[in-house]
Amino acid sequence: MKQYGEEQWKAKPDKINAELFVMTYGALVMQLYQDYEDYSAVNNELDKLGYNIGIRLIEEFLAKNGAVKCRNFMETAHVIALVGFRTFLNTGVSVGNVSNNEYTLVMESNPLNQFVVLPDTAIQQGLLYSNVLAGCIRGALEMVNMHTQVSFIEDELMGHEHTVLSVKLINYIPEQVPLDDD
Repeated sequence: MKQYGEEQWKAKPDKINAELFVMTYGALVMQLYQDYEDYSAVNNELDKLGYNIGIRLIEEFLAKNGAVKCRNFMETAHVIALVGFRTFLNTGVSVGNVSNNEYTLVMESNPLNQFVVLPDTAIQQGLLYSNVLAGCIRGALEMVNMHTQVSFIEDELMGHEHTVLSVKLINYIPEQVPLDDD
């Protein structure tokens, strides 16, 4: 006997996972604020959380999208925008302001911002509500040997038209061969 909703779970598990994350994310941010009572500390914790998610998501991303190749930093922009965000958050992102070692990711609609209204104090004190995304990108790129700085330039919750992240390459991380234990 099938249970109610079983077909939906089997048909679109990634979409359901993204929606579940979006619905519970606000509670996470609120709990962090209750724990730290300081928005800059919350921003740091969201970045750390995102970083840890990113270093784990890259394996799943590569497993699902094995044919996708990033031979250099600029190619990562399009892979993150066109494949990564669509795969994990079911949203599209465009790439802008491309230079040798920096680009921006423009989110027409940030799914984490759905159903969210920040209190004026959070806006005034600089809460980066979606900072988990910056950490996630930074963590994933570090796992493919790119040390980056990822930061918010604009945020819809702060009154901007779009959410815009800046991704800047600091340096390539040299690959290291593990030492032999013999």
